[in-house]
Amino acid sequence: MPDVTAGAARWPITETPMTVLDKIASVKPASRAATVQKILTPGGFECWLVEDYAVPLVAFDFAWRGGNTQDPEGREGASSMLAGLLDEGAGPYDADAFHRALDDKAVEISFSADRDLFNGRLKTLTRHIDDAFEFLRLAVNEARIDSDSLERVRSQMIAGLKREAKDPDALAGKAFREAAFPGHPYSRPGRGTLDSVPLIDRDDLTKLRTDVLARDNLKIAAVGAIDAVRLAALIDKVFGALPSRANLRPVADIAIAGLGERRIIDVDVPQSTIRFALPGLPRKHPDYMIATVVNHMLGGGVFSARLFKEVREKRGLAYSVHSQLANWQHASIFSGGTSTKNERAAESLAVIEEEIAKLAAEGPTADELDKAKKYLTGSYVLRFDTSTKICDQLVNLQTENFPVEYLDERNAMINAVTLDDAKRVARDLFAGKKLLVAVAGRPEGM
Repeated sequence: MPDVTAGAARWPITETPMTVLDKIASVKPASRAATVQKILTPGGFECWLVEDYAVPLVAFDFAWRGGNTQDPEGREGASSMLAGLLDEGAGPYDADAFHRALDDKAVEISFSADRDLFNGRLKTLTRHIDDAFEFLRLAVNEARIDSDSLERVRSQMIAGLKREAKDPDALAGKAFREAAFPGHPYSRPGRGTLDSVPLIDRDDLTKLRTDVLARDNLKIAAVGAIDAVRLAALIDKVFGALPSRANLRPVADIAIAGLGERRIIDVDVPQSTIRFALPGLPRKHPDYMIATVVNHMLGGGVFSARLFKEVREKRGLAYSVHSQLANWQHASIFSGGTSTKNERAAESLAVIEEEIAKLAAEGPTADELDKAKKYLTGSYVLRFDTSTKICDQLVNLQTENFPVEYLDERNAMINAVTLDDAKRVARDLFAGKKLLVAVAGRPEGM
């Protein structure tokens, strides 16, 4: 029997379109954390479960620590290739047969790799749960990695890389990574290069699978019409045969480099794509939530943000401009970007730098702070309006080592931010600091 350590409340979920007001009304329990059961399977796996029978659906997300940082040297893109191959035939099924079997049962299985994680996802109707988890077991443990599938995925990756070789956004991102994280795994392209992808072979992929897909670095969440006992048995069936311990290469923490540097990549296009960055704050820094509010006021992707008003509304320099706090397991940065006409690129960057400096010197207004807090707390509920979104949030909390209580505490931390807090953190983040800038295009005057 699984050990159920918390919660029996229900969390309404739906996959059907609703209005924003309907969403807010339907997914706002007194305590989100109380709806989450922490189950421990007989095989020793912990899973966070939100049990609900409103619709006959189960969403199941999982993630292994590892990701692109574990790609062998000179074999960049191996994790992404492996992710593309796990559902391309497994066990007795070749690629076509496996996809037909999934389609016949309306089962969705997918895998992906990012900087720090190797992710998986399953979604199924309850009447096909047993079949769905058997397909997942095969994909995780018995992926065939047949030569024809490998070459097909390789060709797809190479075609994408050839497109990126002419794409200003991809080129600016590459220059940014290399300047920000020199010599670090974060500087390497997650989807590989035109030199590395052709070198990846089946032995590279099978070793990577054995090294990364293990029991001790796995985080799991499930949402939907399934009870803890049945889910526990299925989890043990899918993951029970994995290696007990991952064999991960150590990755060092790194601070962003290249501050004050401008890297320009010449691309014959009418617009310049601009990336900029400064040091950020680690996810568990005591000022992180304050920084989240500050970033929202500066460039958080809403019409009220300063960068949007100054760059787009007042001057018409760009269609969009944004900033964000980006956090990975080994680095934390403040970053942003925009695209604008080559002849106005220098002006756009100057406006961005001016607004960052102004926010550092003067801080936000009380009205800006009030609007930011209302938006950030009010929109939080929309991260939980489908079973797949809830699953994603629960896995993210686990991979970032946050307790389930964060679901209830997050908005309280936002609401606790004062004007003095925001002014202090804006100074700490931005005062006297020069941006790392990467530009792809032919920017004039830069």
